[in-house]
Amino acid sequence: MTDTAQHNQQPDQSSAPRLELKNICQFYGGKQVVKDVSLTVMPGQVTCLLGPSGCGKSSTLRLIAGVEMQHSGEIWLDGELICDTLHRVPPEGRSIGLMFQDFALFPHLSVAQNVGFGLKGNKSAKAARVSELLERVSLAHYADRYPHELSGGEQQRVALARALAPRPVMMLMDEPFSGLDDRLRDDVRDETLAMLKEEGTAVLLVTHEPEEAMRMADEILLMRDGEIVQRGAPYNIYNAPCDLDAARFFSDLNVIESEVNGALADTPFGQFLAPGHADGTRVNIAFRPQHIRIDFDRGGRGPEPTPTHGVAARATVKRARFLGRESIVEFELDCGVHLSATVPSVFLPVEGRVMWVSVPRARCYVFVE
Repeated sequence: MTDTAQHNQQPDQSSAPRLELKNICQFYGGKQVVKDVSLTVMPGQVTCLLGPSGCGKSSTLRLIAGVEMQHSGEIWLDGELICDTLHRVPPEGRSIGLMFQDFALFPHLSVAQNVGFGLKGNKSAKAARVSELLERVSLAHYADRYPHELSGGEQQRVALARALAPRPVMMLMDEPFSGLDDRLRDDVRDETLAMLKEEGTAVLLVTHEPEEAMRMADEILLMRDGEIVQRGAPYNIYNAPCDLDAARFFSDLNVIESEVNGALADTPFGQFLAPGHADGTRVNIAFRPQHIRIDFDRGGRGPEPTPTHGVAARATVKRARFLGRESIVEFELDCGVHLSATVPSVFLPVEGRVMWVSVPRARCYVFVE
């Protein structure tokens, strides 16, 4: 596992973790789906479990919620043990809120009744809390309506209000925005994050979408095959991936295969440093499409090499497409390597056009195959 970062928004390190998992393991049908997972979430922090479907994210969330019990390890909340292999606080006693992608609203209850469901205390206090939350999610005038009368975004806000009603110290969110269309999702996601920050609620969010994780999280935990393989602030985990799979998970990549010789790897863009690797080691030189620099052919001569971009390679345009905010240009280098470049706005060179491409050394990664 690679630690790559300090958090974007540092919580008070003198305070105790709101949530702490210690060496959690879980098996289903003889297969280990959660492998020695340890993590902490500080008060007011948004942490994201990010990874492909089936990697163990939701299983970890169910263990924290108390829906299932781990086979080994410990779960602590505000410095108190809530679950190990012998002791288990039931879900209703954990002060943990839950939000899921299907919202799980009760169809036979009104909006106000859904929000107040499970609230304890006298009638007037419960009514005041429901009224306060509906006002904050801009649904006060929908109190007497039923879930089927609401849009998807409105239902999501009701689910958020219901989850926040008992003032949980921890919120678990499992793909809560995946059922919304893209444009609505951004607005609802931002509103939700603002409310959670206002309440000071610690959040553990599960998603398979890197953009969502980077948009919401103070810290990202990248999961693969039941393990946390990398953790860090969004900027750092994006720009310093631990391996080729981690880099590919966040964006498209161009990859050039090479072999180490004298701590150097040859590529069409010149030699790259590969220290610490024995001669003959196969490596991948990886870089993102947006980092390719494109220059026009200058009378058959490419641009001069620079200290930052190194050698430029001659490339022929194979295809160009406009996608709205950017254009994608596919190239074939003289050596037969195929690359893709993204360019802001409209850039549509004709097929067969010869150009020169280079890439900043600082934007390249060298990974062992």
